[in-house]
Amino acid sequence: MKNITVAVTTALLLGMSSCTDLSEEYYDTVNSEIFPKTEADAEALVNQACYYQFQVNAYSTISASNIDNVGVFTELTTDIGNSAWKNGATNDLMQVNFSTNTGIINTYINLVKQISSCLNTKNAIQDVPMSQQALDSFNGQLSCAMGWMGYVLLDLFGPFQVPDQEHLDHPYDVIPLPRLSYEQSVKFIEDNLLEATRLLPARHRYGSENYGRFHRGVAYTILMKLYMHEKNWEKAIACGRELMKPEYGYDLVKHYPDIFTLENEGNDETIYAGCCTNENNGQLWYAHVLPSDYPTKNPNIQKWNGWHVLWSFYETFDPSDERLKVLVGEYIGTDGQRYNKSNPGVGLADGALPIKYGEDPNDTGQSSAIDFILLRYADVLTMMSEALARHSNSVTPEALELLNRVHTRAGLKKYESFNSLDDFLDANLTERGHELWFEGGCRRSDLIRYGRYIQYARKYRNSSSAQDYMEVFPLPQYIIDESRGQVIQNPGY
Repeated sequence: MKNITVAVTTALLLGMSSCTDLSEEYYDTVNSEIFPKTEADAEALVNQACYYQFQVNAYSTISASNIDNVGVFTELTTDIGNSAWKNGATNDLMQVNFSTNTGIINTYINLVKQISSCLNTKNAIQDVPMSQQALDSFNGQLSCAMGWMGYVLLDLFGPFQVPDQEHLDHPYDVIPLPRLSYEQSVKFIEDNLLEATRLLPARHRYGSENYGRFHRGVAYTILMKLYMHEKNWEKAIACGRELMKPEYGYDLVKHYPDIFTLENEGNDETIYAGCCTNENNGQLWYAHVLPSDYPTKNPNIQKWNGWHVLWSFYETFDPSDERLKVLVGEYIGTDGQRYNKSNPGVGLADGALPIKYGEDPNDTGQSSAIDFILLRYADVLTMMSEALARHSNSVTPEALELLNRVHTRAGLKKYESFNSLDDFLDANLTERGHELWFEGGCRRSDLIRYGRYIQYARKYRNSSSAQDYMEVFPLPQYIIDESRGQVIQNPGY
C-alpha cells in the first residue's frame, strides 16, 4: 500500500503513572514509505487501532459512560435499565422499537472501521525493525482488539463486514463489501482471540508499564463469551478453567462496593479496565447517574441524572444484599428530604440509582480518575457455573460452588441445593443480573441465551413493538443503500 489512512483521536490511558502511556498523536494520510519506520511509530499506530473503541472519555466508543456504551444502551432494552433522558435513541431502546433510524446502530460502522484500522496497522508494522517480542506483542494486541470488537458486532448485529486485502489496498475506491457468513464471523473472532492467547502474557499487573494493554486474560474472557453465545459449553468451560489457573491470579474482592473504588484500582477481580485520570480519559459515570440533589463529599462533581434501574428489578434483590450499597433506592437529599420509591422526587422518578463506583475526591467536574471496569472475574465464575450445568445437564457440585462464591460474597446465605436444573439456571440468571448490572451488555446477552429477551421486553418494559427478530439490531440503512445489493439487512427490518 502506498497510503495508509489512519484516523487517530485522543489515545487511551494517556499520561497515567499506573498505566501504559499511549500518548496522544495525530496522523492524517500517512505515506507508508516514511511511516512507520521505528518501533515507536509502530506503537503509535497500534495504540490508536487497538484502544480507541475502549477509550472511556468519549462519546462514540463502546466503553464510554454515555449511551454509546454497550453496557448502557443494551441495558436500556432489558428488565434492568431506564433513563431520565427521553429522546429518540433512548425511547427506541427503552420501548424495544428498533429501526434503521435508531441512532445507536452507528456502533456497527464504528466497529467495522476500527477493525479495518487494526488490519491496516498489522500490515504496516510487519517489516518495521524491532524485536520479535515487540512484534508479537503488537500483533497480539491487534488480534485481541479485532476479536473483542468482532464479538460485540456479532452479538449486536449478527454477521459483519471485514475488508479483504483488495479493500485495504484501495480504501478510496467504492468496492461493495458483503458481510461474512455467520460461520465466517465466528471464525474471524475465534481465530483472532486464539492468536492473542498465544502471543500475549497472562496479565499486566497494576502499576506495571503495560497495565492497560490487552493480555491473555482479556482474550480468554472474550473467547469464553463467544462460546457462551454459541452455546459451546465444552469450549466455554475450557476457557473458564484457563482463567482459574494461578498464573492469572484472579480472585473475588471481599466486598462488592470495594471493586469500584479509587483505592482498589487494579484489584484481582478486574480482568480489564479502561485507565482513567482527571486530566485525560476520565470516566463520566457519576455525572451520568447522580441527580442534582444527591449528597456527595466532593461538591465539584457534576450531576446530570441520566441512568437508572427499573424499580421492578431493584425489588428482586434481597434487602440484605451488599450490592444494594451501590444500587441506591433511597437517600436523603441535599435539601434534607428523604427520597425513595414512594417519594421519588426528581432523582428517583425513573428508578433506583446505579451508582456502583466510589467517589473521586479530586473530581473537578465530570471526570473521575477511577478506572472503568470492562471485564470482571465474577462474570467468568458465573458463566462457568452455567456452562458446567448445561454441559452435564445437571447441577454439579462445582457449578453450585461457583455460583455460591459470587452469591455469598454479597452477604447472602449460600444455596444448599436446587430441585431442578431449571431452578439452578434461573438462580444463575438472577445472580448475574444482580452482579453485573450496567456492565458490558451482559444482561441482554444472557436473556437472549436463555430465550427470554423479547419475553422480558414485553413483561417488564411493557413493549408492544418488541418482535422476535429484534434479538439483533438492524444495520444502518446507508450500509444497505451503498452496498449495491451486496449487504442484506437483518430479517424483519
